[in-house]
Amino acid sequence: MIEHKNISQPIYLKLKEMILNGELKQGEKIIQEKIAESLGVSRTPLMKALLTLENEYLVESVPRRGMYVKAFDKKEIIDIYICREAIEGMAARLLAYLKDNKIVAQLENCFTPFQSGNKINIEAYSRADEKFHSLLIKLTENAPLDKIYFFGKIHDKVIGHGLVRPPEETLEEHFNIINAIASGNADEAEKHARLHIKKSRELLLNQ
Repeated sequence: MIEHKNISQPIYLKLKEMILNGELKQGEKIIQEKIAESLGVSRTPLMKALLTLENEYLVESVPRRGMYVKAFDKKEIIDIYICREAIEGMAARLLAYLKDNKIVAQLENCFTPFQSGNKINIEAYSRADEKFHSLLIKLTENAPLDKIYFFGKIHDKVIGHGLVRPPEETLEEHFNIINAIASGNADEAEKHARLHIKKSRELLLNQ
């Protein structure tokens, strides 16, 4: 049973976790009575949590049918990548302006383990990739940019497109972004960051 002064907040967090880990799947109807019973809460705070998730584009209300986990169509998936391209390009530009060695070191540390020439572990690389793209935004210390990006990454997890292209393609692209940031070349940093996302978007578009 969930206990909290603001009861809707932990319900919201639990439901989001269930969506992200696939316990609640895209297109699945949310049976409010069942969830309320399993969490030991009433319908009112549960509905508040669902409305918050609806505002985050993770849940949708279908008239006369109820609440469903948002199912993303191909256009919506591509639109998310268009937004990521613009946001990550801007983040790379901002980091290049800073020309901070500590920032560069954090970005490099994501991928230096994969430069040995040995066979790359896909799971490890996928975690490094996620960390890199999150750092790219967080290290700008631009709160609005971070919040906008958060929604894109959440939807990315729901869609299930963690690694769209193999490390053999993307490792060099990541270092192109890092090297441009290290040199303080804002135009090149933005160009490489946008191109990196654009290539994945185009691959998804053609699938």
